[in-house]
Amino acid sequence: MLLGKAVRMERIMNRDNGRIIVVPLDHGVTVGPIYGLVDLRSTVNQVAEGGANAVLMHKGLPRCSHRGKGRDIGLIIHLSGSTAMSPIPNAKSMVGTVEDAIKLGADAVSIHVNLGDETEKNMLADLGALCSRAGDWGMPVLAMMYARGPKIKDEYDPGVVAHCARVGMELGADIVKVNYTGSPETFRNVTEACCVPVVIAGGPKMDNDRDLVQMVHDSVQAGGAGLSVGRNIFQHADPTKLVRSLSKVVHHDWNVDQAMELMNEP
Repeated sequence: MLLGKAVRMERIMNRDNGRIIVVPLDHGVTVGPIYGLVDLRSTVNQVAEGGANAVLMHKGLPRCSHRGKGRDIGLIIHLSGSTAMSPIPNAKSMVGTVEDAIKLGADAVSIHVNLGDETEKNMLADLGALCSRAGDWGMPVLAMMYARGPKIKDEYDPGVVAHCARVGMELGADIVKVNYTGSPETFRNVTEACCVPVVIAGGPKMDNDRDLVQMVHDSVQAGGAGLSVGRNIFQHADPTKLVRSLSKVVHHDWNVDQAMELMNEP
C-alpha cells in the first residue's frame, strides 16, 4: 500500500484495530433536505463529538459543514448519485472526481453500485475506473455494494451480499459497504470471503436503539470492520450519545447491554 493511502486510511479508521464508524450525509441528492441534513455543521459536530471516524458527503457539502473548531473527523467525498425522482433511481452516475475530493482535503472517496440493475455494466465500469484513478493518488475507495434489480429476490440474502462484497473487493475497493445478512453466522461468510474491511449499512430507519446496537455488535463479532449508518444516526434524538455507544461496541468490544446502559444514562 502506498504511504499516502496508508496515512489517509488511518485518518478514517482506528489505527489500532482497523475498525471504522462512518456517518453518511449524502442522502440530500437522493431524497432532498430531510431532517438531520439541514443544519450540517450541527450534525457533523454531534457525530464527531460522539467519536465517529468519518462523515461522507457530496462535494458541495463541505462548504456547508466545515466547522473550523471542535473534534476532528475524517472526510469521505461521495462521487456517484441519482435522485428518487428519476425513472431509473438505481442507476448511479458519476458526479465527481478524485481530484475534486483532493481539492476539498478529503481522506477517501466513495461510490455506490447497484448490482442487478439494468445499468450495472456502467456502474461496474465506473467502479473499476475510479479505483484505478484513486490508486494513482493514494486515495482510499469505499464501495457501497448493493443488489437491486429485476433478478434480485432478496438483497439481504447471504449469498447475494457475499457476492456484492466480493465484486467491490475484486475491482479494487479498499473498504466495502454491504447490507447485514441477519445473523453473525451468515455474515461471517461475507467477511471471510473479502480481504478488505467490510462495514454494514444501516438500512431503513429502525424502531429502537437496541436493534441497531445488536446488529452492529453481531456484525463486528462476525469479522466486520464497523458501520456506515446514516438516517439511524443523524435523525436520532441524540446522535452524539448513540455514536458514543456504538463506538464502544466497535472500538472497545462492549456487549449490547453495556452499550445500552451508556445510551440510557441521563
